[in-house]
Amino acid sequence: MNTKTRPFDACIFDLDGTLANTLTSIAHFGNATLEEYGLPPIPVETYKTLVGNGADVLMRRMLNTVGAQFPEDKLREFRASYDRRYESDPMALVEPYPGIPQTLEQLKALGLKLGVLSNKPDNMAQYIVGALFGSLPDQVHGQRASYPTKPDPKAVLEMAADFGVSPQRVLYVGDSGVDMETGRNGGMVPCGVLWGFRDREELLENGAQHLVKTAEELYHLAAGI
Repeated sequence: MNTKTRPFDACIFDLDGTLANTLTSIAHFGNATLEEYGLPPIPVETYKTLVGNGADVLMRRMLNTVGAQFPEDKLREFRASYDRRYESDPMALVEPYPGIPQTLEQLKALGLKLGVLSNKPDNMAQYIVGALFGSLPDQVHGQRASYPTKPDPKAVLEMAADFGVSPQRVLYVGDSGVDMETGRNGGMVPCGVLWGFRDREELLENGAQHLVKTAEELYHLAAGI
């Protein structure tokens, strides 16, 4: 395809709820950590509303959901316990969404740069993306100490600059309002996926310019065909 007629030069994706279904995995490790502290489990579906803003926020939301309050030192211990569990088996109960590996291959073949930007801790984002998609993404970043979490656009703008593409030529793909804000804040084109953790209304309210129901629809949008 002539790159002058192609609508985008890069796609940058969220991870959880966008490329990979990690909900059951997060709930598994979250509930095991709650059990360690004598707290009740949270239904898996409820985790859809808890994730998306990084692990520290997830810990606070989990505790709030079960009616617990921890001082900061105990909260750090709780987070460390969760991290140890997650890092021991990060691929537990994780799978890519249908058609996503093939879509990434097709977009790569067209010459688009591919990135992944997640609020998941960086080491876990790197591991999961590598295990599921190998070297298909050109860059993968999770939450890093030197960068604010999404929806701050610092990390996504730096990724676009590394790719050598203008923000206006980037399709930012995610499943949450945070993702749509991230794309909008970076001057990119926000695209919401309808198979993830949040609903159509949240995506539209936060600036989604496109909504896709399947990986095939995502491919056609990104490729401009």
